[in-house]
Amino acid sequence: MTSYNRTGYLKSNFKIFHLKDQKKHDIEYHYHNFHKVLIFLSGHVTYSIEGRSYQLQPNDIVFVNSGEVHKPIICDNTTYERIIIYISKDYLSSYSEENNDLSLCFKKASHNKSHVLRVHSFANSKLGSITKELEASFNTDEYANDLYHNILFLEFMIQLNRLSINDGVEYIKNSSPNQKIVEIINYVNNNLTDEISIDSIANTFFLSRYYLMHIFKEETGYTIGNYITNKRLLLAKDLIAHGMPITAACYESGFKNYSTFSRAYKKSFGTTPTNAFKNK
Repeated sequence: MTSYNRTGYLKSNFKIFHLKDQKKHDIEYHYHNFHKVLIFLSGHVTYSIEGRSYQLQPNDIVFVNSGEVHKPIICDNTTYERIIIYISKDYLSSYSEENNDLSLCFKKASHNKSHVLRVHSFANSKLGSITKELEASFNTDEYANDLYHNILFLEFMIQLNRLSINDGVEYIKNSSPNQKIVEIINYVNNNLTDEISIDSIANTFFLSRYYLMHIFKEETGYTIGNYITNKRLLLAKDLIAHGMPITAACYESGFKNYSTFSRAYKKSFGTTPTNAFKNK
């Protein structure tokens, strides 16, 4: 069975990278256990997230929620430059209040059914200025640097959220040629805890089993069975991290057999559910 990998590791509250690739290369579908923001600076890149594809323009801001399967498609040898920020979900939650939810930008992207915010003047904006300052702060070793990083990052998140709710910005439309795949992915994510199967999905969308499996793999790069399993594992991991007993998390996330769940969990996350619960 074709699978996709969890890539990138975040052992701190957040991490920032400024990357340049000057040669076309293939990147596999993957996901993270944390939120990701990508600020696109240059290149010829299409970004695929959960069955949706976006043709990026300079200054676009890409929101990738924790657990969302994605990959950039680098179209040629034009320099692909971007700033990437990894963000701990728990860290954002610790600073979020009812009227000050720092994860609002990710939720708004989901609500708008678009992962990409089109910004026409990023470099000259408050967000552009604070991003530059945040990036530069990691190249110094001055007094109270860790505290300063934290202050700058919180300002970055505040400015990012303010921008995301500004009426003058645009969430760009999905350019995927197969809207049916997006509908299928939404259906799976909304019914993870129910008894769903390839056959039941095929019946729901009036497709043959073979055609469903074929178009899903062709459009997303992974099998529908593997997609369902990994999404359930991510849900179980989150439930365990928030204190739910292991057996309950197994069944609440849609698994029907604990042994199958435990083996899949260890294979995916490198630890057993029991150890994950102890170390939460």
